[in-house]
Order: sequence, then structure tokens, then C-alpha cells
Amino acid sequence: MGGVQGKTAIVTGAGRGIGMAIARQFVGRGANVMFADADEDALAVAMSDYDERDPHVRSFSGRMSERLATANLLSATLDAFDRVDILVNAHRLVKASDPLDTDPDVLEQLLRENMMAGLRMTQIVAKRMIRQAEDAPEAGSAGAIVNLSTLAAQHPVPTMLGYSIAYAAQEQATRGMALALAPHRIRVNGVRFGSVMSHELKESLREKPELRDRIVAATPMGRIAPADELVETVIYLASDASRFVTGQILTVDGGRSLADRVAVQTV
Repeated sequence: MGGVQGKTAIVTGAGRGIGMAIARQFVGRGANVMFADADEDALAVAMSDYDERDPHVRSFSGRMSERLATANLLSATLDAFDRVDILVNAHRLVKASDPLDTDPDVLEQLLRENMMAGLRMTQIVAKRMIRQAEDAPEAGSAGAIVNLSTLAAQHPVPTMLGYSIAYAAQEQATRGMALALAPHRIRVNGVRFGSVMSHELKESLREKPELRDRIVAATPMGRIAPADELVETVIYLASDASRFVTGQILTVDGGRSLADRVAVQTV
């Protein structure tokens, strides 16, 4: 069952795209799952395949960038399942910014949504995991946290400078929290991805169909992967299969980050 059976997971950004694919895979592998998203309509669609009486699936609507929402999300999860073992920060905001005249409000928004929201969620969930571990000091891993990242964190795209900065900060936060939480037996890792069919990429391809050929050409494996192929890496990092792995950012991109960077930066 993928090593997550019987565990409780919170997945943010679960209303669509990669976040939804992750949450659904957790459910399919026997986990209790809290689907969280700011978009109530998208969340309703994501939950439409599940019986509302299903005791293993719940949903929460709220903006992860708001402190009250993160506290309420944890409370709702504990009310439903009494514990939390896994957190996947899959929520993100994609927005262009001018590298020579970046609007401070836009940069602040990108940092708040793509770095601070996940960091705060990590902090509040980790405190709960630590308390749970105190009740079972010899029970192995006390929790796993997985942050989704982007190739832009390492290979900045000039027109997405604020987005790139936010995810570079998020990756450093992943490493820092991994060191801080390791003594508590909580693992923190990240998944950096590219050439994967996210909701945002799907929308971009709808507006600019010619973009598909450019992405495929920049990807050594010659295709755009479905979201499910990224999910397998998240499942690995969330499960006991990776119980001695922490502070790592695994890249899932079909070799794209190895390709010519000029080509990569055009998509």
C-alpha cells in the first residue's frame, strides 16, 4: 500500500492539478486525507468522487497564507482523525514579475504564498508531531513533511524573478527545518519539478499550444509527464521507505535541468 496506509495526511493545494493527484493517491493507498485548498469550487470537484460519509476523507477551504487558516486546518484535521503524520505543501502561486521593476507588493505576495505559507504550516504541524512522538518515543519516524518546489528555484527565469526567489527561499527553509526537526524524528524533504502536467502548465498550454513543443524539446526524455509520475516521488518521501532521508530536494523533470539552460529558461 505504499507505506502510508493508516497514516493521516494534510495536502494543501489539493483542489486541482498535482496537489489533487497527491491527495487522491494517498486515499487510494489507505491513508486518511485532509484535502485543503483556497478555491471552494475546485475543492468540491476534487471531493466529488468520494462519499461524504467516507471516514477517511475530509476537506478544508482556506487561504494558506493566513495564520488563522493554518491553525484551523490543523484543528479540523485533528477533529476528524485525531492526529497528523504527513504534511504535503503543494499549494503555490505562479505569477510573472518584471526583473528590472519588480512590484514590491507582488514580490511580497509570492514570498507569502510560496514560502511563508508552507513554512508556517510546517511549524504548526511539526509541533503537533512532536507532541504525538512524546506519547510513543520508540515508534520510529514521528512524521514526514514534503514541500513541492520548481526548477526556477535553481535556474531562475528572468520574467518570473519573484517566483524564483520565493522558491529558492522555500528550498532553504526545507533544509533548515530538516536540521531543526531531525532530533524529533521528523523528516523534511522537497520535490523540485519541471515538465510535469500541473494545473498551471495545463492553463498555459491552453493559451499557448505552441509551448508544448518547446517544453518537450527542452526535456531530454522527450515528453511532459502526467502528475501521477511526480506523485510516486512524494509518496516515497512521505513513507517509511525514506525513513533515513531528510533535507533533500529530489528533482523530477525528465532530465530538463541537465539540458541547455537558455532553452530551459524560455519555458
